[in-house]
Amino acid sequence: MHLPPLVLALIGASLAALPPETYRLEKDWLVDPTSFKATARVSAEGETLTMDNGLVRRVIRLKSGCATVAIDDLMNGRSILRATRPEGTVTINGREHAIGGLVGQPNQAYLTPEWLAAMRADPTALRLVNVELGQPKERMAWKRVRSHEAGATWPPKGVYARLDFVPETTAVGQRERATLWTDGFTSLDKVWKVRTSDRHERVSFTNEGKVGEIYAPGNVHCLAERSLPPGTGQLELTLSLGTDAGSSWGPGLAVVFADGTVARATLRPGDRGTHGHASLGVGGSESLVNTKAFAAEDGGLDLARTYRLRVTLEAEELSWELADHGEPGRWVSLGRTQRSPSWGNPTVVRIGKMDREGGARDHDGEIGEWGRSRMIALTAAGEERPIAGATEAKPAFRVSVHLELYDGLPAWSKWITVHNESAKTLTVNHFNSELLAVVEASNHVEHRPPVPLPEPSWLEAETDQAFGSFNWEQANRHAVRWEADPGFTSQVNYLLKSPCVLRIGPFRGPAQEVAPGGTFESFRAFVLVQDSTEQERRGLSRRKLYRTLAPWVTENPLMHHLLSNDPRRVRQAIDEAAEVGFEMVILTFGSGFNAENEQPSHLASWREVAYYARSKGIDLGTYSLLSSRSVGGGNDVVPAPGEHTTFGNAPALTSSWGVDYFRKIRQLHAKTGFSIFEHDGSYPGDWDVTPRPPLQRGLEDSQWAQWRIIDDFYRWCRGEGIYLNVPDYYFLGGSSKCGMGYREVNWSLPRAHQVIHTRQNIYDGTWSRTPSMGWMFVPLSQYHGGGAAATIEPLDTHLDHYRRMMLSNLAFGVQACYRGPRLFDTPRTREMVRETVAWYKRHRAILESDLVHLRRADGVDWDGAVHVNPTLPERAMLVAFNPTTQPMTREILVPLHYAGLTETCVAQLGENGPPRTLRLDSQRRARVQVTLPAEGFAWVVFRAP
Repeated sequence: MHLPPLVLALIGASLAALPPETYRLEKDWLVDPTSFKATARVSAEGETLTMDNGLVRRVIRLKSGCATVAIDDLMNGRSILRATRPEGTVTINGREHAIGGLVGQPNQAYLTPEWLAAMRADPTALRLVNVELGQPKERMAWKRVRSHEAGATWPPKGVYARLDFVPETTAVGQRERATLWTDGFTSLDKVWKVRTSDRHERVSFTNEGKVGEIYAPGNVHCLAERSLPPGTGQLELTLSLGTDAGSSWGPGLAVVFADGTVARATLRPGDRGTHGHASLGVGGSESLVNTKAFAAEDGGLDLARTYRLRVTLEAEELSWELADHGEPGRWVSLGRTQRSPSWGNPTVVRIGKMDREGGARDHDGEIGEWGRSRMIALTAAGEERPIAGATEAKPAFRVSVHLELYDGLPAWSKWITVHNESAKTLTVNHFNSELLAVVEASNHVEHRPPVPLPEPSWLEAETDQAFGSFNWEQANRHAVRWEADPGFTSQVNYLLKSPCVLRIGPFRGPAQEVAPGGTFESFRAFVLVQDSTEQERRGLSRRKLYRTLAPWVTENPLMHHLLSNDPRRVRQAIDEAAEVGFEMVILTFGSGFNAENEQPSHLASWREVAYYARSKGIDLGTYSLLSSRSVGGGNDVVPAPGEHTTFGNAPALTSSWGVDYFRKIRQLHAKTGFSIFEHDGSYPGDWDVTPRPPLQRGLEDSQWAQWRIIDDFYRWCRGEGIYLNVPDYYFLGGSSKCGMGYREVNWSLPRAHQVIHTRQNIYDGTWSRTPSMGWMFVPLSQYHGGGAAATIEPLDTHLDHYRRMMLSNLAFGVQACYRGPRLFDTPRTREMVRETVAWYKRHRAILESDLVHLRRADGVDWDGAVHVNPTLPERAMLVAFNPTTQPMTREILVPLHYAGLTETCVAQLGENGPPRTLRLDSQRRARVQVTLPAEGFAWVVFRAP
């Protein structure tokens, strides 16, 4: 291969990717992680469980209530938690259970040892009964049959903990309530009727676009009302008093009965202790209530809290209670009001500022001071009923929380299981496997949509139920949410909307039935603690996570996407691939191969071809389209009203067609020996309203049931050694490669444009992916139009362009879909391909290592990156391109910190250049002066001295 001249020179200091200034550890875990071993220890008194790997530490209180009480970033010496939360929640047979949890924290902004000592177990939560420690086990089998990262370990090394929780035994005769509806006021539902005072045009129930925020002066009304469903037995309103200065017209809750009688409870933020904190009333009567539990220093109602106001509708009276939002199980009675049978049933609920009779009138005198209060949420529950399956013998179920912490990685995994210990089938309606009240990343006083507030920057979370995107954040949007914390009343944001609670759980469902003796297992959440805001370091951290928790992504074979399904031509393509060093042949889209053909003769004939491929050291496989098509016969997904499928059309995986499809695809691989599968239009998370027994009952379980089918299939492929190309984010579920991220029609642009787009797409796509995780595209044949100007065929005619496209991918360690009828058409083309592949394989280990981004392609000046790996003899490799038609010489900054090079290094030009010793500056950087020929390429290897 031709190499341009290159001169190496030591230059002065300049910026480079390094640990942040706040980094406090002696070693950088991204360079040398060997000393950061994970441990799990229960204290001698059994008070706490501590999981620690020197990078991150999680402390879980075990006695007097179980909850995580500290998560510490040991890399920068900061606390991540500001308040405790349960270890998760699980809804079983319609009843939500907190998994452990503590109550009594006086301020949600921070957590002190003194406060922790005084906090107690949430009396309504599941209680801890057992703790077991061990080591991580593999999530799935990984059959290692092809080249992958040296030293990859599976399962990952680290520690494991299981915490078992049970409900208090529930005696026969105990009762519960079912939730009828909940409104969180993200928008104003049509069922609400808003009634506001006409004393001023600014009086509003939706203030500045914020539904539920009341802006009004004292002594006037501003309320919303809606009808109640039959059987309503309890109402609970969450509200913030804000700056409201009302007393008799303070914010509250009222119930209207069939005969027009109104019963109400009103909070009195404007009464500073002289009369009452709240008032209860029926009709025109009124009684004032003081409650010491919620008094401020001046004697008035504590305005710093968010409250929950609850009324229970009993047969002969109404019971009114108040609670701090942060202490869900600690209700304080405000009193009881009598209920007459002549009133009839409750028909309407009112919330907001009402008059003394619970109506919509103003005070006859002067209006008071203007203020804002906020109606945050309202829930209606049914009448009490016996708890199904209650027994005094033993708990009906056991919930286990599972945690893994890994060696050399500031990340943990968490999931839950539910074991049915009763004699009846139970339903897991919903779960949240992680709830963390974290320190807010930024403090904005105002919330101004549509510009979103930033997510907390030190935690990045995803799950192995990720789909519907090439991007990890978007692929997890259905399961990972950053939410506001209305109980965190001391935050800077006036509307209490800072996104500072991490909640990991499905948006809907899973609604899974668990038979007696059976177990339900949630998806797995993975949380990475970032130690820096610098983009490159954050990317390196995320790439390290994938290399550790999904090491099959480091498999990176060279692939020919063959445009033919003629067995003779396929055999010829296998020979050609072996001749030039390619490692896979895929019967690509448009080849005419039908992966769903189950004729025995068809499968037998292709088994012979696959056997021939193996004899040549080539993997053979095919392409199949799953979603993005309609199959008819009642087998297509039917979305809920107002929703839509991701790709316009989609078959339901739980339908008879879906079951048959996966049977055929498994059979194809089992009977032919195909060892690569490109699964286009993978399941993107579509919801389906159609009952499809026995696999799917309807909307609530449709996503979970369909995901389980495809997840089981991908896990099977991983265990069989079948390489998976999936244009979706299934990496943690067994896939090895996804699209790097490109616009398909760009491959119909002129060839010169495609070269620049290739390097731009790779530069952008490898911030959060290893080079091996994303495929690119090389249109040997026409793709999406463009004609002769866009294609490489005939290959020999465009040999220089073909070489540039190969190097633009391989120099970054990225594989492309070389799609066409052949890899070479002349001996000259064959030699170019073979030589380029041979160069790649000589340096494969460093080229498939992580890269540090240097300069993005812009068609104007040089572009390139440096690969780094402190465990290899070749510690780093600079790759640089000249996109212009004129030679250029440039001084290029080469950061070598992540290559593990400190004071000196040995740099070598190309394969045969003389090695030169360089002394690095104080920040472990050097510059190289590179002379690049027109449209040329150069590389420099760096080794330890």
